[in-house]
Amino acid sequence: MSYFDAIREKSVSKGVNRQRNERGSTLVEFSLAGSVFFLALFGVLDFGRLLWTHNALADAARQGARHAVSTSITKTAEIKNTVIYGNPDGGTSPIVPGLTTGNVEIIYDNVGLGRGTATIKITGHRFKFAALFFGVDILMPNYQTTLTGETMGFAPPRI
Repeated sequence: MSYFDAIREKSVSKGVNRQRNERGSTLVEFSLAGSVFFLALFGVLDFGRLLWTHNALADAARQGARHAVSTSITKTAEIKNTVIYGNPDGGTSPIVPGLTTGNVEIIYDNVGLGRGTATIKITGHRFKFAALFFGVDILMPNYQTTLTGETMGFAPPRI
């Protein structure tokens, strides 16, 4: 046996031992890398939902204010339905999960045909995280939109 054959034989036998000693290391490495990957993935999804909820609440306040300045003061139920369901007639599920009539406040200030303001406030809504922080919820900021009175439910006289 030559010198090179002896070295090759020795390195092959070390490789076999090395493979035997490192059994399961791939599984451990995958579990560590996989947990970091999935934590980041679900974090991005949860914060995406949070951003969507923020935008939906701001838009709901705007829609409610638009409806409030174009309808009669006495139609508060319709205005709240517009904020919660996106429809004056109501609906079965709110646009934003957990949004109720208790979160919506309507404020009129010296309102009339072409004067005054109508303000819609959404307060006290709590966002629930789904993936990262099980059972943790945060209080969303208050959303408010104020518009000047337009028709306020009055029809213009016929000409």
